[in-house]
Amino acid sequence: MAPSPTFPLPTLGHLGVKDAPPDDLDAIQIVKQWFKTFASSAEHGNVNVITALFLDECYWRDLLALTWDFRTFVGSVKLTQFLNDQLAASQLKAFKLRDDSVQLQKPFPDLAWIQFSFNFEVGNFGLASGIGRLVPQSDGGWKANCMLTNLEDLKNFSEKLGAFRNHEPNHGLWESQRRQEVAFEDAEPTVLVIGGSQNGLEVAARLKMLDVSTLIVEKLPRIGDNWRNRYSALCLHDPIYFAHMPYLPFPPNWPEYTPAAKLANWLEGYADFMELNYWTSTTVTKAEYNKESRTWSVRVVHTNGKERVFKKIKHVIFATGFAASNEPKIPVFPGVENYQGQTLHSSQYKTAEGYANKKIVVIGSSTSGHDIAADFCHHGNDTTMVQRGATYVMSAKNGWLVMGGGLYTEDGPPVEVADRIGASFPYRFLIGGMFQRQVEVMNELDKDLLTGLQKRGFKLSKGRFDAGPTPRVLEDLGGYYIDTGATKLIINGKIKLKNDSLIESFTSTGLKFKDGSELLADVVVFATGYGDFNNIIRKLCDQDVAKTCKPIWGLDEEGELRGCWRDLGVPGLWFMTGGLALSRFYSKRLALQIKAIEEGLLTSRYSLSP
Repeated sequence: MAPSPTFPLPTLGHLGVKDAPPDDLDAIQIVKQWFKTFASSAEHGNVNVITALFLDECYWRDLLALTWDFRTFVGSVKLTQFLNDQLAASQLKAFKLRDDSVQLQKPFPDLAWIQFSFNFEVGNFGLASGIGRLVPQSDGGWKANCMLTNLEDLKNFSEKLGAFRNHEPNHGLWESQRRQEVAFEDAEPTVLVIGGSQNGLEVAARLKMLDVSTLIVEKLPRIGDNWRNRYSALCLHDPIYFAHMPYLPFPPNWPEYTPAAKLANWLEGYADFMELNYWTSTTVTKAEYNKESRTWSVRVVHTNGKERVFKKIKHVIFATGFAASNEPKIPVFPGVENYQGQTLHSSQYKTAEGYANKKIVVIGSSTSGHDIAADFCHHGNDTTMVQRGATYVMSAKNGWLVMGGGLYTEDGPPVEVADRIGASFPYRFLIGGMFQRQVEVMNELDKDLLTGLQKRGFKLSKGRFDAGPTPRVLEDLGGYYIDTGATKLIINGKIKLKNDSLIESFTSTGLKFKDGSELLADVVVFATGYGDFNNIIRKLCDQDVAKTCKPIWGLDEEGELRGCWRDLGVPGLWFMTGGLALSRFYSKRLALQIKAIEEGLLTSRYSLSP
């Protein structure tokens, strides 16, 4: 369950500040003065001076730089303990403020801060960046409310990009070299990635740029098939500005919302353009950890029956996606054995073609439920959505306008900059009031849409903590819909709605509800989500590994995702997941950890209990 809000927003009223800072404020001078003290104190390990620069109600998020983990320290007590433990040992130095990043921002009339970025070094191994925000004080001074410290690169192990690319000409050898590299006939990869969709491809690309030998194993015949084989109506609900992949952004003529089949082809091209090593039509059947050698034995089988057992894999990354990692979550109702129609889970659904003149019932009102109901409706089917609980709905256009904060737009900053700014807002800060305000703004922009749904009887939610979709996404990936067309079909009655009673049982011809009503159905689709991410670990690994492995997905008390891109409690075991944006950003953080382990730089993590 997501952690509850801790502190309210640092509004002017909460801070005891009467007037908002003027637009012509000399923000650069304020930041320079603050930053000079901060940088000097950080280099000399002076914790007391640093904590005096922060509010008591503060947040410091660290991504690997000082902790080799993803941690958020909330409040001055936790911050002080963290700095006492880690500041001197981290040997921070070479702080440099980026003057062009300093900006006075006023997201709401009663909320103002100065945002700035900086670079620094960690000991003799790390190049890092930071983002801070200062808020005004009643005495005219400024203190930090939020801070991000983020490991960017390893000093002596730069990514093979730009000046570090291969500069040697290659006359006629490239094809044979690639065949040899992909075959792994006389060698084993350092890293084996299970799954060849965006998560597997992006982390493999990051590892390749860090010169870590990596092989992707994909069970389907082609890279991209996991998108190619999903329901034909599937289209990304994230705009293209949010969904770029590392090193190879989408071209400028790419549509704003990407059809699944188009994305599938792009992923296939990405794997080849980035020269990633992958085996398709190949399934991992077992992964066993050897405690003595600290390596993995991994058995893979090709569809032609050919088997290969790798004996000395150092790292296994599960990049199996939401659906493949989890078992479908299907509610059990009495009488299903007597039902004469067809039942299927959303993961099994492909297309509405072939269901002409069928009565369709879709159970579930989150994204998949809307998409599938709309697909059946567009094919002329009598379609009913069964809504089991209130759902958060926002339009894609207005949702991204507000929630994106201007970061991911046609004219927004480079995606690498946007990612870091987005990561600099700790979850615990956002649920303290920022998300709630955004929801109110979006609801006003979507007023006509939401009013139309309410008139149809659709049950709307503002989300957990009235904070919109994010808390539910980070808890269980459900409970919301970003509208790309299905909402209008509900409003105009083309998709029927049933939500006035809970399902009691199946009948031979459909569903019976607890109020005695019945619903005829030739086909019942369960758009009811998935189970536990750890299922795939239990399926492929031995019992000791499965028991030791930490929980995957859901938020810890600090507001960080559990088990994703970070230590799982079993050496060399990783879980790479997320949509295109999360995968783009955190794939590098995962790759940096693996490279640091291989080079002997990462030997322990900061273990202060959340």
